[in-house]
Amino acid sequence: MSTSAISVREGEVLALLGEHLSNAEISSRLFISVRTVESHVSALLRKLDVADRRALARRAAELARAERPRPASALPTPLTAFVGRVRERAELAEAVKTRRQVTAVGPGGVGKTRLALAVAAQAAGDFPDGVWFVDLAPVLDPGRVGAAVAAVVGVGEQPGRGIDEAVLAALADRQALLVLDNCEQIRDGVAPFLERLLVACPLLRVLATSRARMMVPFERVFPVPPLSFADGGDSEAVTLFMERAAAVGRPPDPAVRERIAALCERLDGMALAIELAAARWPTLGLDGLTAGLSDQLRILAGGPRVDVRHRSVRAALDWSHDLLEPHDRALLRRISVFAMPFTADAATEVAAFAPLDPAAVADGLGRLAEQSLLTATPSAAGTRYQALETIRQYGTERLADAAELTDVRSRHLGRCLARATALAAAEAEGPDRHARFDALAEDMRAALAWAAGRPEQRADAFRLALTMGELTFARNLLGEAQQRFEQAAALAGAGAGAAALREAAAVAGCRRLGDDMLRLHRAAAEAARRAGDIAGAGRDLATAATVAYRFSSEFTRVPTVDEVTAVLAEARELSAGGDPAAEAALALAEAAVLADAFGAVQGAVDNTAHETVGRAERAVELAGRAGDPVAESAALDALSGALTWAGDSFGAAAAARRRIAVLQPVPGTPAATHERMDALAMAAGTALGVGDLPQARRWGRQLADQPLFAEVGHHAMSWLLIADAFAGRAEEVLAGSTEFLDSWRRSGRQRSFSLGPAAASVAMTHGLRGDHEARADWLAVVDRAGTASEHRHGYGAVFDALVLLHHGDPDAALLRLAPEPDQVWKWVSWIWLHWYVALRAEASVLAGHPNARDRIAAARSTVAGNPVGTAQLDRAEGLLDGDATRQLAAAAAFDAAGCPYQAARTLLLAGPAHVQDGRAALAGLGLTGG
Repeated sequence: MSTSAISVREGEVLALLGEHLSNAEISSRLFISVRTVESHVSALLRKLDVADRRALARRAAELARAERPRPASALPTPLTAFVGRVRERAELAEAVKTRRQVTAVGPGGVGKTRLALAVAAQAAGDFPDGVWFVDLAPVLDPGRVGAAVAAVVGVGEQPGRGIDEAVLAALADRQALLVLDNCEQIRDGVAPFLERLLVACPLLRVLATSRARMMVPFERVFPVPPLSFADGGDSEAVTLFMERAAAVGRPPDPAVRERIAALCERLDGMALAIELAAARWPTLGLDGLTAGLSDQLRILAGGPRVDVRHRSVRAALDWSHDLLEPHDRALLRRISVFAMPFTADAATEVAAFAPLDPAAVADGLGRLAEQSLLTATPSAAGTRYQALETIRQYGTERLADAAELTDVRSRHLGRCLARATALAAAEAEGPDRHARFDALAEDMRAALAWAAGRPEQRADAFRLALTMGELTFARNLLGEAQQRFEQAAALAGAGAGAAALREAAAVAGCRRLGDDMLRLHRAAAEAARRAGDIAGAGRDLATAATVAYRFSSEFTRVPTVDEVTAVLAEARELSAGGDPAAEAALALAEAAVLADAFGAVQGAVDNTAHETVGRAERAVELAGRAGDPVAESAALDALSGALTWAGDSFGAAAAARRRIAVLQPVPGTPAATHERMDALAMAAGTALGVGDLPQARRWGRQLADQPLFAEVGHHAMSWLLIADAFAGRAEEVLAGSTEFLDSWRRSGRQRSFSLGPAAASVAMTHGLRGDHEARADWLAVVDRAGTASEHRHGYGAVFDALVLLHHGDPDAALLRLAPEPDQVWKWVSWIWLHWYVALRAEASVLAGHPNARDRIAAARSTVAGNPVGTAQLDRAEGLLDGDATRQLAAAAAFDAAGCPYQAARTLLLAGPAHVQDGRAALAGLGLTGG
């Protein structure tokens, strides 16, 4: 049946069925009731004549593909026309259609890349989600295959997971073609990556090019033959020669086609060899080319793994190389160290030493480009040059033959180190800083890979690894940043190694990898101890103990109390020398481990709150004396937690605000960035705890805008969702919940102290709207994203009570809030205490509890100064006394405090004269209808 019979609303429902959403999720997305969704689904089943929801989802996907705008091509555009290969194109295209992974295999220079590009362009119409081309030639580290793919596909890193996992998640449902070019040098990394990719992404197909097959069972190998010369003057090989020769200014006479065929046969039909020969046509002519091959061809001697046709390419390169002037030969081999396109200035810096004069480099690059040994590409920053990978490898061998390899590589390393240092110094300047890093990144990686294994280059390798750690962190490549800092530590002496390991630990913190944080801080302690820095070792061990408790929810395996206590005891022994920083770190560790200032997973429920506050205050004082703002912020975090356990919500909020101020002037190092992200979260949470909803939302917005949260919407949106839910802004909550849920699922369904409350706030919003099916779905998310005790006794009780009171069931609300606050103090005293006691008092009034007035009075002493809590108690007392004027005053107070939901609800409770206004206010917030 034609889709024209489907209404606009039915079309929206159909599209969401294609995303495999439940009726509840569709209703929340479209702001309609579940019953209305069910009605639309029934109509769609009838109109499209399909049997079930699964068939509707398939039909939705078909329609989406048909109507989806074509994605922009991610294929590079060749500068010359593709010639011949009619049979190979057809066969390879068919292989790509029928097999998940195809490898086009052949020697360097046979034309694998051009054939793959031609086939990919031809097949683009079969892949509605696009075609991506990834050049792996510059990638030397087998572990960076996923990162190279991510850079092309546009996938960023997510805290708590590696870049490979992020790529798999991003491509999981994509019907796309991925072209991986030049896989041979990192086959050990490509093969396992492809196996994981193809398992996780059932609609994805991969076309790879390599000099050797991947040696995996799921691979379809497609040998790329040389160009055919069997048809003599009419062959593909001759056609290629004729076109390329004409392109350089002197078309060959058709009468010599047969002689050119003989020349192509001598070159075994190798595309690169033919193009190199054709480039010399204007200056040498046919006789000169023939003589060159006859007199100068040197066959490569090699073992049984060397392909005969590979020898021909090498021979052609030897021959082309020997026709160059000596200065151009030197330039060709020296610029082979560049992994990325480079400028004439860069080439001068690396290659201009005897016998090359610096002034001659630019001319030499031009001559090499004219002879097809380099490609030249104009750009806004000037012409950039690049050698084909085959020529780069050939040039590297020539460097070794000329005994220049170490000298040129050292110059390249020096240039990369200087550029990296300059880039790090100016990292925060200019809108193009990311582009400047990207233009240099592969060269830095190549230089570091070379230098890291050479003892004489160890010092420079250390400096480059350390600087790359800083740069990759700034570029939001957190996995590589941690890797580079750890690499720098391995290259450094013990003292510098400890500092690098601390940086790596901070990056692991930004990635929410608690296990790595603990491992790296302990490794830093060992490095400091080896360097004779006993105080530093004590500080690192104390920090390790703190991490185990402060970030306990971010561990795969939560460290036991005995393990952490042993680390703390060792830290105490090493910190006895009176070093201020070590003393501050030890004080914080004792507040964390002995007094459970952070409310850790391992922590007991019977800690003495006042002892906890005292230990935390001492940690703050000592960190301030040590002059370390990051350490002071961490200590203030402990104080904020301790004050919540003591019931001082305002003190906790003030400590959280101090953290923001302390960190304000600190540069964005990994440690400061990790601390700042945590500070913003705590500031938002504690502001909610004292009823400052506008400030909580502002800090929640700042947290969401942190660059490190770009790929993790569930963490970015958490505090915004909670603030908006308390305010009653249903449309904002439901809109943000979609991003939250999608991101949380992609993350592997992580647990965190803020994710459970965020999911519960969405569930509450659905409950306020009367959509109990959607609420149940979100409560299931709460069970996976949070922890049971916190939900049962803390935020869950608050959110559930709000829903129950909204729907006129105060008895059930009172039962949900039955425990006295001190009975469940650890779960409600964080940021939920004021909400808990105010709701408990109101439920007592509405349920007719005999102690309602006493509960109001007791709650007033707790929430004094909280505008929302105070207004709620004023309303409760107005209800108890039948004082409508006081209730209306409470409504105005709620509005002034940024809580329009409670203002609207107050109108509903204030009597029949105000009910219509209350309902209108709720409708304006999106809180009517299910």
